[in-house]
Amino acid sequence: MKYLLQFCLIVLFAFTACKEGKKTAKEVEQPKQEVVYDSFGEKISLDKAITSEELLAKFKTMKAGDTINVKFASSIKEVCSKKGCWMKLPLGDDAETMVRFKDYGFFMPLDSKGREVVLNGKAFINETSVKELQHYAEDAGKTKEEIAKITASKIEYTFEADGVLMKQ
Repeated sequence: MKYLLQFCLIVLFAFTACKEGKKTAKEVEQPKQEVVYDSFGEKISLDKAITSEELLAKFKTMKAGDTINVKFASSIKEVCSKKGCWMKLPLGDDAETMVRFKDYGFFMPLDSKGREVVLNGKAFINETSVKELQHYAEDAGKTKEEIAKITASKIEYTFEADGVLMKQ
């Protein structure tokens, strides 16, 4: 009887020890990663930003001279290679917007291509001259042959940003 009691206590202790080990493993939580943004221009928040596809739909309803105030999110497709004074953002599979900065008050880092951004500002339709298009191509580091191929003006979806948040 004494041995049976000892055996039962050992078995009970073993089950209790294993059970507590599992409980400890469940209590471990992964720390949450906070997303950090660099801010350029005016201070803006992330709330109420539309997608780039939603902005494209708005652009398609506009005509030259129309302007809307909007906040939207996208990623940087291209940035001015000389000083970051403009950038191009995709709006869908085959459309993009040319972004300049209000009063040239701020610029983007030259290595920001591919980074996610949220922009606040004015969206409008713009007709860009051949001379301006050639200038932008030169800023983007295009070859003289590529620049010479630009021979017609272009209707563009344009954006003037007053504030930008860029994901680190």
